[in-house]
Amino acid sequence: MNILALDTSSDACSAALLSDGVCHAEFTVEARAHTRLILPMVERVLAQGGIELNAVDALAFGRGPGAFTGVRIATGVVQGLALAADKPVVPVSTLAAIAQQAYLQEQAGHVLVAVDARMGELYWGRYELADGIMQLQGEESVVPPEAAPLPESDEQLQNHWLGAGSGWREYADTLQPRFAGCVKRINADYLPAAEYIAHLASAAWQRGEAVDAELAQPVYLRNKVAETTRERAMKS
Repeated sequence: MNILALDTSSDACSAALLSDGVCHAEFTVEARAHTRLILPMVERVLAQGGIELNAVDALAFGRGPGAFTGVRIATGVVQGLALAADKPVVPVSTLAAIAQQAYLQEQAGHVLVAVDARMGELYWGRYELADGIMQLQGEESVVPPEAAPLPESDEQLQNHWLGAGSGWREYADTLQPRFAGCVKRINADYLPAAEYIAHLASAAWQRGEAVDAELAQPVYLRNKVAETTRERAMKS
């Protein structure tokens, strides 16, 4: 199985090829350079794997939530590549990718993902491990940090959760006291990465969750990305 994945949903830009269990990946943090970086990255990981684009089984991308422009870039690029190669697409949650990274790097089986959504809010998701894949519990949401939902009370899981993502740094003063009874450790440096998107996409592809390229859509969570100039003026 060959899965080509890419992500541009944050300040990081990444591409990865998962080929017969071996992952070739490139990752860099360089804000506002995604349109220049992503296609050369794709070319390099394909070259590292020794295959052409038309040899992949499916393409995957970080469908959000994340930076509005970045998520749109990833959606457009993956649709263009998939249409050119006549391949299906697997949209993957960027929050799930962070949770999967926490599992693969730190063996965390219970992860609370919090990503800074700007405007005083978080992108939030609760994930637990099942069959080697981090599974969403409940729904992803966009919430103010003081309203981030606490996990269900379970004495066995007290101080057993990992907090992952930039929200744990940006809103540390609110989140750390709120989750002091259940979060054992925090890694605020995780960013969505194509390597982990590829792993999740491989499992999703085997479950039959790939879609036609034109049906691959971004997920913003926040319906209203920004206030208009007029609305801001009316509030001032």
